[in-house]
Amino acid sequence: MTTLIAPSEAGTSSPPRKRDRAHSRSPRRRDRARARRTLIAWLFCSPFLFFFLLFGLWPVLASLLMSFTDITSRDLRTPFNVGFVGLENYLALFSDDTFVRSVLNTLYFVVVGIPLTMIVSLTIAVALNSGIKRLKAVFRVGYFAPVVTSIIAIAVVWRYMYQDDGLFNAALAVIGIDGPDWLNDPAWAMPALIIMAVWRNFGIPMVIFLAGLQAIPAELHEAASVDGAGKWRSFRSITLPLLRPTTLVVAVLLSIAYLQFFEEPFVMTGGGPLDSTTSIGYYAYEQFGFGLYGIASAASYVLVLVIALLSFLQFRLFRSRS
Repeated sequence: MTTLIAPSEAGTSSPPRKRDRAHSRSPRRRDRARARRTLIAWLFCSPFLFFFLLFGLWPVLASLLMSFTDITSRDLRTPFNVGFVGLENYLALFSDDTFVRSVLNTLYFVVVGIPLTMIVSLTIAVALNSGIKRLKAVFRVGYFAPVVTSIIAIAVVWRYMYQDDGLFNAALAVIGIDGPDWLNDPAWAMPALIIMAVWRNFGIPMVIFLAGLQAIPAELHEAASVDGAGKWRSFRSITLPLLRPTTLVVAVLLSIAYLQFFEEPFVMTGGGPLDSTTSIGYYAYEQFGFGLYGIASAASYVLVLVIALLSFLQFRLFRSRS
């Protein structure tokens, strides 16, 4: 009598197939393929990493080390004569009246310039978003044009406008006001630079605010209008709270830019008159020109700490409360 073997029992006694052996080796192959792709990616990234380390990270670390030494331009030929001085450079900065004045000038520029720039840019963004219906793109490009214009060209034009017989004093004379000597008066030199900086820098915040305004649903304003809220109440209760993340971005970007206040005094006033427009960045530039590399590096890192502190405070102030 012939005994029949069930297919399942016959299958268990048969040897494993080649496909099963290949499948058991597939995780190892996948790991090797992943490692090969990772190696290729690092090879492609290596030129950027090399130049970043050479021209980016290394100068930053070197300047940080220099801020704790007494290195000067005379020590470039004899680098082993450089001595470690600890925090003496930082203490020397705050005992220097010029540096203290530069800190106060920078804070003055930031405290006045940033709110003015944000108010102007938000006002124009609101007008472009709702009030201006035709040629909106033309106005947007026109308002953004100062951002991409060379600071040298802007400085030449604005220096002429700030002269005794320039445009500003001519406009003031029409209403019977005798205009000041803007760039040569210690009381008016900084306000003159702030006005120019606001005009030059409000383009990018305007575009960011405009993007934030366009992201607010129109239904919210329509519902507020149905409930009897006016435009100002709707703007204050709906638009401004929803613009909080956008305001944070604008505030941080402007803080970083305005704390590095350098181009305006360098081109227009040379830090004068009577150091009334000397900023921390301009002070560090002068110390570097004098060959005091340790002092210049310390001043630069004081500026870095101020930027980090102000950015932290802004994140705390404008962060979402939800």
